[in-house]
Amino acid sequence: MPELPEVETIRRDLTKKLVGLKITDIRIELPRVVKNKMPDFKKNLVGNRIAGIGRIGKLLIFHPEKGERKLLVHLKMTGQLIYEKGGQVIAGGHSDQKKELCLPCRHTRVIFHFADGARLYFNDLRTFGYLKLADEAEIARIRAGYGPEPLGKEFTPEVFRQALKRRKTSVKAVLLDQAVVAGLGNIYVDEILFRARLRPGRSAASLKKAEIERIFRAIKPVLNAAIRYRGTTFNNYRDADGKRGDFVKRLMVYGRADEKCKQCGGLVIKTKVAGRGTHYCPRCQK
Repeated sequence: MPELPEVETIRRDLTKKLVGLKITDIRIELPRVVKNKMPDFKKNLVGNRIAGIGRIGKLLIFHPEKGERKLLVHLKMTGQLIYEKGGQVIAGGHSDQKKELCLPCRHTRVIFHFADGARLYFNDLRTFGYLKLADEAEIARIRAGYGPEPLGKEFTPEVFRQALKRRKTSVKAVLLDQAVVAGLGNIYVDEILFRARLRPGRSAASLKKAEIERIFRAIKPVLNAAIRYRGTTFNNYRDADGKRGDFVKRLMVYGRADEKCKQCGGLVIKTKVAGRGTHYCPRCQK
C-alpha cells in the first residue's frame, strides 16, 4: 500500500503539473469508485481549475478553484495516479512491475482531461480506492480521526508520548494506528523501529521514556529520506525531473528476510506482528 512518502511524492509531482489547469472532461470507467452521483461529480469539476493539492495522512485533497467542495482521492491498496502529456509519464502509488505503463489499461477507473492536453489516470486493480467530493465539514471530521502529521509542527515528543501512554498492544500496532500518527504504514514502521533499535513486537506500555524518544527521533529522518528518494513502492516510475524512485535500495530491514543486516551482519527475520508481515534484526533491535 502506498504510504505517506509515496503519497507526498505524487502530491508534489502533480502540484508542479496540474495547478492552474482547467478540467475539460472526466471519463468514469467504473462508477462505483466515485462516491458521488456522476452528474454531480462532473458538474462540480468539469470547467473548474485545480488551485492546489493537499494531503491528510495517505489521503490526497485536490482543491478546485471554484466551489465549496474538495476532491478527495485515496489510493488504498492498489491505487495509482498517473499523469501523461505528450509522451511524458509521471506515476505514483501502488507498485507496478511492468516496465511500461499502458494508458488507459484494463485497471483504469477514471480519466481526467485537461485543457493543455494532459490526462490524469486513476488506476486501481482491486478497486478499494475512491474519489469523492467533500465539503469542509466532512473534511474536518476526517481530519479529526487522524493523529498528527509526523512531518508537521504539531507532532512533538510530548504529543507522541501521550499517544503511546498505557497502550498494551505492540509498538508496531500503535504506530500503524492512523489515530496515533497519520500516514505511517508497514514499510516505514519497520524501518523506523530498526533505526530506533526496538523490536516491533514490544508492548508499547513496556517502553521507557528514552525508548519512546528514540522512536520519535527516528520518524522524521526515515520519512524525509524516503520522500527525498521518491519512496519505495514505485521505483519503476519516473518523477517530474525524470528520476526514478530509489528508496528501495536504502531499506534496512523491510523486504530483506534472511539477508544480512547492513549494520551488524546478522540475519534479518520476517515474522508477523499486528497481522502484518514484519521485518527486524534480532541483534540490533531489543
